[in-house]
Amino acid sequence: PRLYNKPIPEIVSTPRLRRREKMDQLKSRAANSCPLTPIGFLKRSATVYGDCPSVVYNDKTYNWSETHRRCVQVASSMVSLGIKRGQVVTVVAPNIPAMYELHFAVPMAGAILNNINLRLDARTIAVLLHHSESKLVFVDYQSGSTILEALSLFPHNSQRPLLILITDDEAPLFAAGDFHCTYESLVEKGDPGFTWVQPESELEPMTLNYTSGTTSSPKGVVHSHRGTFIIAIDSLLDWSVPKQPVYLWTLPMFHANGWSYTWGMAAVGGTNICLRKFDASVIYDAIRKHNVTHMCGAPVVLNMISNSPNNNPPQKPVHILTAGAPPPAAVLFQTESLGFVVSHGYGLTETGGLVVTCAWKPQWNRLPATERARMKARQGIRTLGLTEVDVVDPDSGVSVKRNGLTMGEVVLRGGSVMLGYLKDPEGTSKSIRENGWFYTGDVGVMHPDGYMEIKDRSKDVIISGGENLSSVEVESVLYTHPAVNEAAVVARPDKFWGETPCAFVSLKASAKEKPTEKEIREYCRAKLPRFMVPRTVVFKEELPKTSTGKIQKFVLREMAKGIGSAKTSRM
Repeated sequence: PRLYNKPIPEIVSTPRLRRREKMDQLKSRAANSCPLTPIGFLKRSATVYGDCPSVVYNDKTYNWSETHRRCVQVASSMVSLGIKRGQVVTVVAPNIPAMYELHFAVPMAGAILNNINLRLDARTIAVLLHHSESKLVFVDYQSGSTILEALSLFPHNSQRPLLILITDDEAPLFAAGDFHCTYESLVEKGDPGFTWVQPESELEPMTLNYTSGTTSSPKGVVHSHRGTFIIAIDSLLDWSVPKQPVYLWTLPMFHANGWSYTWGMAAVGGTNICLRKFDASVIYDAIRKHNVTHMCGAPVVLNMISNSPNNNPPQKPVHILTAGAPPPAAVLFQTESLGFVVSHGYGLTETGGLVVTCAWKPQWNRLPATERARMKARQGIRTLGLTEVDVVDPDSGVSVKRNGLTMGEVVLRGGSVMLGYLKDPEGTSKSIRENGWFYTGDVGVMHPDGYMEIKDRSKDVIISGGENLSSVEVESVLYTHPAVNEAAVVARPDKFWGETPCAFVSLKASAKEKPTEKEIREYCRAKLPRFMVPRTVVFKEELPKTSTGKIQKFVLREMAKGIGSAKTSRM
């Protein structure tokens, strides 16, 4: 008989099939699917590092047992005030102990932590508080008047948040009715035995951060407990942070929650050296006094410590992690020559921290110092916690050539990417596409060795005579000039070329001879293609920056427009 006339044989259960059936019975259970959250780091540190210093501020030092107790008590008091799961609690404060503690206390109460840039004006803060529907605002005394002004701008019938005043030794007095109570009174009234509110799902929102607005209006970035846990662990691992480091807070905690190191320092039992404000001398003094091992900051911080006339190189290497803007190779070189060990990475508010870093290869140590600095200026390769990074054609989504020249948009995907923008489904869909990628809006190239390098924000690319011109490349050349302290390049309208580069420059105070506009242009012409040489050079005492150290190019673009359109027809 032919094969197809034969009856279908009965499927016999085999050992392999029985094993697969048993595997299918293994499912998610409460014991193996506890929500990931970084809040648990604090309780562990209180047990392991209880007597070790946790937070140092001026003459006050807390240990990890005290920090844990204070956070629990503040969380208890917030719940007593009526704060419920999923409500937004705002903090407007510098890098002081209360700011650090609230990174744990707010989510311990089940609320969503919203740090606001304390340098914003009252009108902008009013918009953010109203947009987030914040129920409670912790306010540092130096920002008290600004917050009161912000609330006065609220619509008459809208609900206003309750205000808690964070005092200090020099705190001024406010009217009794302005604030509900002080931060320390919440600590005192709170229950040290309070059971903190666990997230029901690891995808519950944990933080709300508004973008710095360097290119556009601020957006409310929402991160989950899971994403925050992933970025906190990943950041420690990628930077090779050891147990019990001494961490100097030169990066504002309101900037992407201090790139997640607020929670990370609790995980490793570190000592947090808090600073209300700082300059180069304060940094060097703190390094010597506390034996600082680690610190973070935008390239402007590196520029500050490397160009300080009173710099005193650290006796032991201090690890600095920089990001926020592409650092010029010249600044990296100067900083490392003083004894600092610089690491460079890339991240956004939307990723909660750094997700691409310049992983260093031992063979690069044999390169000349200037070449090492150039290699380190590249953003690098994905961290272990990120699934994938690519540079693609923004229209087709196809990867660009790995030649270090072809520019495209940087795209990412991984567990620490935001949940989305608050109350902005259109903006969320535009950034997090159906193809599974988060589109950053940053322009970069991919080198043959697989390392990525940022060339610009998409809005900062200058199109001159049909050529795409990277402002970052021009800035890197300007930073090599011995008299230049800061540099930023933006587009200036040009009737013939469409746009031409306009350089804004501040000079070092130590510069003996001040270069002229012509001399700066000639310096660039010797190092750049002719079409990339700035047509205009504007000298400023200081360039406008956000509080996180990013140069505000949108302000400079308006200045360049105010100069008017160039009428020249040749370059």
